[in-house]
Amino acid sequence: MPVYVGLGCRRGCPADTLGSLLEQTLKAHGLPLDAVAGLASIDLKQDEPGLQQLARRLKVPLLFFSAAQLAAFEQRLSHRSAVAYQHSGCYGVAESAALALAEHFAGTAQLRVTRTLLADASLALASAPGFGG
Repeated sequence: MPVYVGLGCRRGCPADTLGSLLEQTLKAHGLPLDAVAGLASIDLKQDEPGLQQLARRLKVPLLFFSAAQLAAFEQRLSHRSAVAYQHSGCYGVAESAALALAEHFAGTAQLRVTRTLLADASLALASAPGFGG
């Protein structure tokens, strides 16, 4: 079953940090790297080199969603961060972006792995149970 990765990060977060977080999370949940169907974040991060580099390395699409698009997923988040909201207008970038990406490609989605943190990055995984499996 494909997994969709939502990522949040501080400015300048390197691709290696994002990649390490992804690999550790996948390994912890028994998921192969080739299960990753795409990456997503908030549109405020469109110019982040680390996100761009990770997507190129993995050869997967990288999509960005607006705070308004991500806000639609607020009720489905495992954690609502007031700090994230102050910075982005969204209560949880990683989880919201993972859900938005999964639903963009595959229909109704659910969080498979809730927000995981490493250094300056956050990551969540979503899947669409009725799709491809």
